[in-house]
Amino acid sequence: MSVDIATVKRVAHLARIAVSEEDAERMTGELNAILGFVEQLNEVDVSGVEPMTSVTPMAMKERADNVTDGSKAADIVANAPVTDENFFLVPKVVE
Repeated sequence: MSVDIATVKRVAHLARIAVSEEDAERMTGELNAILGFVEQLNEVDVSGVEPMTSVTPMAMKERADNVTDGSKAADIVANAPVTDENFFLVPKVVE
């Protein structure tokens, strides 16, 4: 795939980036070099290669998925002026 100046300007317009004529010419060469490298990577045979999350093997950390109340209700309402059974009490407002 080859990128021309019109494509660079269109992508810059879609990305809302101001690109001068000189920058567009420079970017054309840079983008073509990047796409050439990607095409080289597409030629590599990766069949049988397992996907991995890291270059070193490691086990993912897991924790038990237990539903709790957090055991913090009393700490949360400790500074409230008025509470009742770990609920905030606020004055009723009727307008």
